[in-house]
Amino acid sequence: MLEITLVLIAVTAVGLFGFVATTFTSHLVAAIGLGTLLLGLVLSVPTGVWYHVLLYRFVSAKIPLPRKWWLSPAKLHRHLTDAEQRRIRPWYRTGGIGFVLSVVGGLTAIAGLLLWR
Repeated sequence: MLEITLVLIAVTAVGLFGFVATTFTSHLVAAIGLGTLLLGLVLSVPTGVWYHVLLYRFVSAKIPLPRKWWLSPAKLHRHLTDAEQRRIRPWYRTGGIGFVLSVVGGLTAIAGLLLWR
């Protein structure tokens, strides 16, 4: 099942890349990619900071945090109560969506710049 999914993603990506290459100008693709990248950064950086602040406040009161806890903070969610998880969840998801937008925007900008050459 995983292999089929990966093949479908690869085929879709190749088809989408070909469609974009023939439909849009490379300047437009790069501009859309940079705009998406900036939108993702504007969305993810503040929400990510606030998520980490809240998580630190909640979990540090219960257990001593490891030195590099912020590198893999999702492991600490098991120490949260249901009310604390409800307070953190919107920031966690919004930051994740912003991260995905940043990655997609960066890859789109790179594709636009490669088409430009």
